[in-house]
Amino acid sequence: MKETRIVFFGTPEFALQTLDSLHKSFTVAAVVTQPDRPSGRGKKMLPSPVKLRAQALGIPLFQPTRIRTAEFAAWLQSMSPDFLVTVAYGKILPAQILAVPRISPLNVHASLLPRWRGAAPIHRAVLAGDCESGITIIQMDEGMDTGEIILQGSVPIGYDETTGDLHDKLTDLGAKLIVEAVTAILAGTAKKVVQDDSLATLAPPLTREEEILDWCAKTSVIHNQVRGMNPWPGVYTWFKGERLKIWAGRPVHSTGANCGQVLATGKEGIFVCTGDGVYCISLLQPPGKKIMDAAVFLRGNLLIPGAMLGK
Repeated sequence: MKETRIVFFGTPEFALQTLDSLHKSFTVAAVVTQPDRPSGRGKKMLPSPVKLRAQALGIPLFQPTRIRTAEFAAWLQSMSPDFLVTVAYGKILPAQILAVPRISPLNVHASLLPRWRGAAPIHRAVLAGDCESGITIIQMDEGMDTGEIILQGSVPIGYDETTGDLHDKLTDLGAKLIVEAVTAILAGTAKKVVQDDSLATLAPPLTREEEILDWCAKTSVIHNQVRGMNPWPGVYTWFKGERLKIWAGRPVHSTGANCGQVLATGKEGIFVCTGDGVYCISLLQPPGKKIMDAAVFLRGNLLIPGAMLGK
């Protein structure tokens, strides 16, 4: 199947395994990724993970600042692709681009569409407390993740699994399913299914406000928020006027008093009252420090029962 030509659109780490899988099975004629961006305190220009992988594989690379131009359309036409495959590229492709491939434009989306259409499907699934997620391969149209479904596969989401855990599982699944989908299309065995728009939910980008813990929320909501924002961007509360990041914990079958009040501390963690119970913090990060066990934190910080978090 090496005669099958693919132009790959992708940017973050999530796209790497899919690129590798396509490169092994077909001919990736070119890779399109976002321009280098400033990052870190020094605002040094850094390449995307997909750019680095394309360079390592020796695949021709294009980093357009705009894709709605005659120049880009002409370049893409010159690649003579059978398929376009996008994975978290970062922009919606216009109709004139979607019309270029000889066979089909495909997208690898990290949810069980039509649930979680949009930019942050992995985070949203964990934040919502979903029990499963998956990968959907769609034939792209001009909408946001609205195209016909070519193939789907699901994975369970464990009660304590984080967004990072789910990200890794879906990376593996996406790399597998895209090869199966392209192979089925080439063989004429692929079956397209129209999405039911009435079942659609949206996965908008995360907001700054979602990084702040509300101790008056239900314990289950706090648990989902902590694991849903791990490993990025993390959630925080306030302690003695400083941000205290919370990276892991668990709901406790107990009752408390005031929201945010520390009920008890010890080797097992820091027990904090919530809107309907108690949440035990097990991993946290003070400003300028590394992530640490709650027991380690307690050895260097005076946090006693009755203290208030979130203020």
